[in-house]
Amino acid sequence: MLRSMLRAKIHMATVTEANLEYEGSITIDEYILECAGIRPFEQVMISNLNNGERLDTYVIPGRRNSGEICLNGPTARKGVVGDKIIIFCYSIYDDSELNTFYPKILYLDSKNKIIKKN
Repeated sequence: MLRSMLRAKIHMATVTEANLEYEGSITIDEYILECAGIRPFEQVMISNLNNGERLDTYVIPGRRNSGEICLNGPTARKGVVGDKIIIFCYSIYDDSELNTFYPKILYLDSKNKIIKKN
């Protein structure tokens, strides 16, 4: 059996920019992406803790070690600078892979620096 499981989570990211004029997606600091194991253009789900919005989009890498978390294009309508968001990335696994499976979870501070990794 195949199961859709959480593979990576970026917890309590702070939105640093909302750019309506961009063509779409979310920009995330390249270092944060690498630590989470999320690849450029990979699909993610975003949940906004401030307004309850949830949406799917794809990732664009931002400047390394910048702390950048930018909502782009129509996604910019789903949050504002300062909002706290959680970013989820899912993958499909076979049951046999789940014995040793555990998602990568990053916890960020208010400046989007990693303070804890699971």
